[in-house]
Amino acid sequence: MLTLNVKEQLIKVVGFDNFSASQVERLVHSYDATPNFQAMPDAVVFPRNTQEVASIVKICNEHKVPIVPRGSGTNLCAGTTPTEGGIVLVFKHMNKILEIDEENLTVTVQPGVITLDMIHSVEAKGLFYPPDPSSMKISTIAGNISENSGGLRGLKYGVTRDYVLALEVVLPNGEIIRTGGKLAKDVAGYDLTRLMVGSEGTLGIVTEATLKLIPMPESKKTMLALYQDLEAAARTVSKIIANKIIPATLEFLDQPTLEVVEAHAQIGLPTDVKAVLLIEQDGALEVVERDMKRMAEICKEQNAVSVKVASSEQEAEGLRTARRNALSALARLKPTTILEDATVPRSEIAKMVTAINQIAEKYMVKICTFGHAGDGNLHPTCPTDVRDHEEMERVEAAFAEIFETAIKLGGTITGEHGVGMMKAPYLEWKLGAEGMAVMRAIKSSFDPNNIMNPGKVFAKEARKRVVVTN
Repeated sequence: MLTLNVKEQLIKVVGFDNFSASQVERLVHSYDATPNFQAMPDAVVFPRNTQEVASIVKICNEHKVPIVPRGSGTNLCAGTTPTEGGIVLVFKHMNKILEIDEENLTVTVQPGVITLDMIHSVEAKGLFYPPDPSSMKISTIAGNISENSGGLRGLKYGVTRDYVLALEVVLPNGEIIRTGGKLAKDVAGYDLTRLMVGSEGTLGIVTEATLKLIPMPESKKTMLALYQDLEAAARTVSKIIANKIIPATLEFLDQPTLEVVEAHAQIGLPTDVKAVLLIEQDGALEVVERDMKRMAEICKEQNAVSVKVASSEQEAEGLRTARRNALSALARLKPTTILEDATVPRSEIAKMVTAINQIAEKYMVKICTFGHAGDGNLHPTCPTDVRDHEEMERVEAAFAEIFETAIKLGGTITGEHGVGMMKAPYLEWKLGAEGMAVMRAIKSSFDPNNIMNPGKVFAKEARKRVVVTN
């Protein structure tokens, strides 16, 4: 609970209108997009600038009050649930695009800028910001940075981390630092910019970011390949990469996902096939034409039953939108939808898809699989009901085995959703005890009072490993 003294100090910084301890405001900020995780904060605070953020943090550090920085709450790892109370910081006032620098190809923004709004602004100038998380219509840039968000274009262009050039960060003691700059090269000291990206609000609060832009690709084409064999679709992914073609997008959807997405989107997606690959290439026209022709040949060589290029940008956008809305469509099936993001090397995609199906059958649960197959990032998704405790036990056991299988295949427990609370018990499986010790040392050096998003990333106890047989 916040003491009256702390409340008065916070109100003095931000004003009465930007401090709320109302039941409604606290409830709204008690959960994110992760099912079955919720906790009430003591208050919600809306800072107006970096100096106010610094003042808030100094007060909280002095009184050991937990702080949870929050964007739009779209994350899927319980990363913004205030599990230890304290305050939630919301950046609705800090939502401006500060500069689009066409000479240095950068954009500088405040933390609360909506991702898609920024993308539209830079595209209006013929520039391109590639990271495109499915939540980009409502997610914020600082949220993307905190989680190191990916997206459909990650195979060719990389993820958020690859576009963050500079940050302004408020540290847990209230001091303000600036990292990086508008530079193509900078090896002066530790790379604090990259350390902050993906740190999930546990090391500091991003209050400004400078992001790299690139020229807009001159052309783009989209193709849909249909398969009656899941493994053949998965093998195609590896074959395309092995042919030294890096498409902008290479997405996978299995039949259960197709059925639900088509019922939701109604754009004519085939539902009588076992899987589809959504493939997109961009760049110079002649390169796009050549790559699309070769990828179509590879799809047919791998027994695709149909390969069709979208006839218009409207049709292509419909396909992309349908893929982005897969989670929304699946969420209609059951009261609870658990979406994960196990990731493996591209060469192991076929094995991972097969394993997911076998695990679903073993634990008698429905798992729909889709994802960024081109970068090995699959999203096995289970429609379930948290009120059915017996089924939830099977669901949790199934996902534990999926994580273990991914690690066994040289992969990881999360490719883009982050650790938060959801994956924290599994993190030691990936990093080992020694890796966890290094991370704890970094956390304690930055945040000795453990006020920054406490309870995330570091679990009180690691999950016991499951036994996965060949």
